[in-house]
Amino acid sequence: MSVHPRAGQPAQRADLVDVPRLVTSYFAEHPDPSDPAQQVAFGTSGHRGSSLRRSFNEDHIAAVSQAICEYRELQGYRGPLFVGKDTHALSEPATASALEVFAANGVTVLIDSRDGYTPTPAVSHAILTHRDRGADGVVVTPSHNPPEDGGFKYNPPHGGPADTDVTKWIQDRANALLADGLRGVRRIPLAKALAAGTTERYDFLGAYVGDLPSVIDVDAVRAAGVHIGADPLGGASVAYWAEIADRHKLDLTVVNPVVDPTFGFMTLDWDGKIRMDCSSPNAMASLIGRRADFQVATGNDADADRHGIVTPDAGLMNPNHFLAVAIQYLYGRRDGWPAGAAIGKTLVSSSMIDRVALDLGRRLVEVPVGFKWFVPGLLDGSFGFGGEESAGASFLRRDGSVWTTDKDGILLCLLASEIIATTGRSPSQLYADLTARHGAPAYARIDVAATREEKAVLGKLSPEQVTATTLAGEEITAKLTTAPGNGAAIGGLKVVTASGWFAARPSGTEDVYKVYAESFQGPEHLARIQEEARSVVSAALSA
Repeated sequence: MSVHPRAGQPAQRADLVDVPRLVTSYFAEHPDPSDPAQQVAFGTSGHRGSSLRRSFNEDHIAAVSQAICEYRELQGYRGPLFVGKDTHALSEPATASALEVFAANGVTVLIDSRDGYTPTPAVSHAILTHRDRGADGVVVTPSHNPPEDGGFKYNPPHGGPADTDVTKWIQDRANALLADGLRGVRRIPLAKALAAGTTERYDFLGAYVGDLPSVIDVDAVRAAGVHIGADPLGGASVAYWAEIADRHKLDLTVVNPVVDPTFGFMTLDWDGKIRMDCSSPNAMASLIGRRADFQVATGNDADADRHGIVTPDAGLMNPNHFLAVAIQYLYGRRDGWPAGAAIGKTLVSSSMIDRVALDLGRRLVEVPVGFKWFVPGLLDGSFGFGGEESAGASFLRRDGSVWTTDKDGILLCLLASEIIATTGRSPSQLYADLTARHGAPAYARIDVAATREEKAVLGKLSPEQVTATTLAGEEITAKLTTAPGNGAAIGGLKVVTASGWFAARPSGTEDVYKVYAESFQGPEHLARIQEEARSVVSAALSA
């Protein structure tokens, strides 16, 4: 992976997206329905694209919104549809387009009562709070993607990301509507949509922030006086952090309260792009530079479903490290959780979690990439915690009932403060304890640019394509194309040995493929695993 020479440096004027052009293109440009790159394509978290590439335009949102209305009708959903949006420039016009379609179809829609931005976890929380009404929701967000991107995702009544069967139905119907010139789309002007009796208001922020003591020991954080710095990275959590500080009387500073659709205050990510990835040392460089100012500093991506934890002693924690600490802490402290509550992890998360689970005597369930796999377990309490290596996680309320069934970056950031308040030690210090007990893994993920065709090939890798019997000098114990925890296809390949592994899979949201690797024998052994993994991928692409 080639790192851009200005990675980690402040964005310059030339790096910024032209917002007027971006928004104009949303309305003025129309996709070619016969071009796969311009069709609706639901990845791991909804449809994403850019109006500049004709992959996220008004036509797409009108078609997807109509498809969601028809899907709801097919399923007999009659409850309210909660609609939230983040701070990306395309989120506002896309929300307006969606509201026009929802109103025309007679769908009762609940939008933010403060006309603000709405994090993904606040939408999930709202859906679950109104489960008795059969609620579902939409979040208009491309998550951490660059400023020129837009995103649109659907959460059914279980409150979490829609599964593959649902998204395929919506995707296929939306593309059929595009191909038919949108003739099947019902729509009324925005002014009429907002005035319609079906469009109502809901206080997402007040409901979410007020309920936090049911899942986090806020009293302990306040009593300990934990000094917290929270950086929303210009995203939807900006007003939430201010309200959390005020409502719960915490020593919390919102490090950067600015909302700017160019995200011009960011430092550049590894590839020279502006990306609100709170797990990236390059994107989080500004906050890392202030690590000595707070007992813990935290970051969230644009829709606040991911978390970044910065400590004075270690800087930005690897997401895997914090997940392992969170699991160790929660399963030792949450007496109200079901005794058999399992630990959920994605198969590309660190094996440190496996060792922590074994030490705790808890069942570990390893699933494919995608938070949707944790939804049933969190909903019924059979999972206490579900987390993925890309810094997304959620867990049960203190009484063992469901909190959210989508990733909650705000929650995980607050957990870091609770850990400090109740243990007197930073999460990074507690991770050092885990490495002393279980070993210190070296972990890395490499992103490589890939075409749609290359991604399709990599998504169909098979065990037979790995002819070797050893990996970096160790006997291969497993070649996986399905997840051990639920037997679902992983959309790639994982190769495992006693002390290391690699996994290769295409991204569901960007034009890259990802190679994850880990070794409990150190960086040199990790490098050998990565080299052999790249050979497997290269052979597959050239076959």
